[in-house]
Amino acid sequence: MHVMQQVVASDAPLSVEELPANAQLVLVFGARSALQRPDLYEALRSHCAQACIVGCSTAGEICGTSVSDGTVVVTVVEFADTRVRVATATVAHPQDSRAVGKALTTELLDEGLRHILVVSDGLLVNGSELVQGLRDPLPEGVNVTGGLAGDGADFVQTTVLANGPAASGQVAAIGFYGERLHVGYGSVGGWDVFGPERIVTRSEGNVLYGLDNESALQLYKTYLGSHAANLPSSGLLFPMSMRVPGAQAPVVRTILAVNEQDQSMTFAGDIPQEATVQLMKANFNRLVDGAIDAAQVNQSQLQGRAAQWAVLISCIGRKLVLKQRIEEETEGVAAILGPQAVLCGFYSYGEIAPHGAFTPCELHNQTMTVTTFTED
Repeated sequence: MHVMQQVVASDAPLSVEELPANAQLVLVFGARSALQRPDLYEALRSHCAQACIVGCSTAGEICGTSVSDGTVVVTVVEFADTRVRVATATVAHPQDSRAVGKALTTELLDEGLRHILVVSDGLLVNGSELVQGLRDPLPEGVNVTGGLAGDGADFVQTTVLANGPAASGQVAAIGFYGERLHVGYGSVGGWDVFGPERIVTRSEGNVLYGLDNESALQLYKTYLGSHAANLPSSGLLFPMSMRVPGAQAPVVRTILAVNEQDQSMTFAGDIPQEATVQLMKANFNRLVDGAIDAAQVNQSQLQGRAAQWAVLISCIGRKLVLKQRIEEETEGVAAILGPQAVLCGFYSYGEIAPHGAFTPCELHNQTMTVTTFTED
C-alpha cells in the first residue's frame, strides 16, 4: 500500500500532476466552499481516471497530526492487492435513511468484502436509521465505520462528493475487498456525565420533546445556565449519554437544532422513548485519552501488524472544547499507530463505528473514531 497526501487552501488549485495516476482510491475532505468548486472534481477525475473519488465537507480537516480549517486534504491510496468499489445514494427525506443504508450495503455485497467506509450528508440524514440500514445486510466478520459530513459550526449545509461533483443529501459507501487487507477500528469518547438520569417520555425519531414528563428543552436549559443563550451551538459542549434498554453500551447524542415553539430538540440520531439519558460535560485530559484509547483498540485488532493508513473522524464538539489543544488528540493517535501510518480525516457531525471488535456499528457523537488499514 502506498499513500500520498496533498493539502491546499480552499481557493488554491490542486497540483494533480504530483499525485499517482494509477491510484484506486482518492479521499477528499475540505471546507464546504472548497468541495463545491467545479474545478476540484474535474481536476481529480482527469488525472486519476480509474480511481474511486469520495469525500465530504467538514468541520475541520486532518492531515497527519495537523488540524486545519478552510483547506482541502486529498489522500490518494494505491493498494497492492485490494479492490475498491463505491455505492452512492441520495436521501430525499430523513425517513428514507434506513432504506438507503440497506441498499448501499446490499449493492456492495460481493466475494472478498472486508470492510465498508461511509461518508454521509450530516444534516438531511437520520444517522442512526442510516446505520441500522447499513448493518442489516452485513455478513459475519464485516463491519462499517465512517461519519457524517460537517459544515464548520454553521450547520447550514453539508455536501458529499462521490464520483461526481459534491452535492447535498448524498451518502457514499466504499467497499474494500481482498484477503490481504486487514482493518481495525475503535471509537472512544472521554466525556464525564453529570446530573440525574432521566427517562425519555416523549420523542419522535431524532426529535426529543419530554424527559420525565417535563419539557426536555426547559430542563436542558436549566442545566446549561448562561450557555443556554447560545443554543444550539453551545449544545456541542454538553452532549447527552443515552442508554437504550437491552443495549450493550450507551451512545452519545449531540443537538443539531432547537425549536422554541414546540419546545423540542433535534439530535443527530434517534432518541427512543423509554431510553435513559444523562447530561455530559468536557474533561480535557479524558478527551485526549479517549482518542489514544481508540487507537489502542485498533492495534489490538491488527494482531501485531503495523497500520499503514488511518482514517480519523472526530466530532466538532471535541474540536470546540479542545480549541488550541485539538492536535493533542491526533498526536496521541499517531504516537500509538507509529510513524509508518499515514493519517487523514475530518471533524464531523456524527461518527459511525462499532463499540468493539465483535459488536455491530452504531452512530456516535463526540467520539474519536479511528479506522486503520494494512495489507500483508
